[in-house]
Parts: sequence; C-alpha cells; structure tokens
Amino acid sequence: MALIECRFYSEVLGLSTSMTVILPQKTTSQIGMSNVTRGELHPTLYLLHGLSDDDSIWLRRSSIERYVAEMGIAVVMPQVHHSFYTDMAMGGQYWTFISEELPALARSFFPLSHKREDNFVAGLSMGGYGAFKLGLRKPESFAAVASLSGSLDIAQHFKNTDDPAAKRGYQMIFGEKDVAGTPDDLLWLLKELDQSQGPKPAFYQCCGTEDFLYENNLSFRDACRKTSLSLTYDEGPGEHEWGYWDAKIRDVLAWLPLK
Repeated sequence: MALIECRFYSEVLGLSTSMTVILPQKTTSQIGMSNVTRGELHPTLYLLHGLSDDDSIWLRRSSIERYVAEMGIAVVMPQVHHSFYTDMAMGGQYWTFISEELPALARSFFPLSHKREDNFVAGLSMGGYGAFKLGLRKPESFAAVASLSGSLDIAQHFKNTDDPAAKRGYQMIFGEKDVAGTPDDLLWLLKELDQSQGPKPAFYQCCGTEDFLYENNLSFRDACRKTSLSLTYDEGPGEHEWGYWDAKIRDVLAWLPLK
C-alpha cells in the first residue's frame, strides 16, 4: 500500500486543508502483508472522522491500512473540522466540499474510479452522520454507505443536550433553525429517498448498546425499517471508543459490495 498525506487548497472552503489517502500497491516480497490491486482505477472508500478528530485519526487509531491491503481498494480520509459535514451557518461550506469538490479533486490527483459501483462511504460518530447524509442526498454517487456509532437523529440529539458548548456549536453549524424536516435531517431524507425513483445505496449501521448514541441509533433504525431501503443493522456490547470501531470497520469492509 502507498500512504499519502495530501495537503491542498480548497476553493470551496477558501483555505488549505488536507486528506490522508491509502492507495493499493501490488507487492510480491513485502513481509507480513499481502497487497493486491484491482485495475488501473481503484474502487474507493471515503472514510470520515468524528467530532474531535481529523483526517489522520483512522490511520492512528485503527489498522485500516492493513485491513484494506488485500482488498485492492483506495481509502480517502478528508479533514472537515467540527462541521458535521454541513454548509455551516457560521463557517465553511463543508457539505459542498465533501459532496462535490473533494471527490473531484481526489480523482484528479489519484487513479480513483468514478463509477458508482466502485464508490463507498463510511464514518464514525459525526462521520456516521456524514456518511449517511452522503448516501441519502447523493445516492447516484455511492453503492453502499456505513455508519459506526453515528449521530443519526441530529435534531433530537441537540434538542436533548444541556451542554452550553454543544448548543453553541449547533448554532454555528445549523443556525437558529430547527433541523427537523430539512436536508440536514437524516430521518426526513430517508422518506425523500424512499419516494424517489433513482438508485438507492445499501446501508450498514452498527452501534454499541452501551454507547451514549444508542437510543439515537434506534431512532434511525426504526425509521429506516419503515422504508424500502436496504439496511443491515448490527448491535452488541460496546461503547463510543476505538476498540469497538477498529473491530467494526472490518465488518463494514467485508460487507462492501465490491465487484
């Protein structure tokens, strides 16, 4: 595998930012690793970070590079700060960045496939929200999307918080509006996608039963089960921590519908 720390300028954000990228590299003599490639243009997993982290975190806290080596897929891990993958009321246009500019730039820099069947997105916590938002709002771009311990009922999550800092952060991201019933509300987006005639990605959702976002995840699961969308749901013992996510990302990789 090739590991690239890529620093670049974003026209959408108006600043320099970064992404960490893993690219397949076929090797025959590397000790302890079995590396393969699938062709000239690589299938790609966009892997999203959580609220307190950055584009390096999946590489630092999990064995994602080792896990994908024998799969022959690229992994693109972008930096989005505290944005909730949203065009912020007081901040950067991170939804436009993650949904439009980043994939185009990544494909211009690296040999990544543009085909829908070769593109997937997954994330943890805030990144789980971002992954499902991409799947629900850009279903023509992704074949499969996965959330690990995601913050999926965002309207209810912030409505229930008593943390003043969290409330201020919410206002910086979403403004004074109620998110419910808007394109930032995953439960509303579920209904919209269910009623649409276009392609629909497969969804994978997991959360630990001891996670503080467990009830939040049940809300999304129950709403999704009322639609025709394909949802693979997994729960079991686990908290909001990297031991759980390092194990579950392997389940996500095994579930991906690679051609």
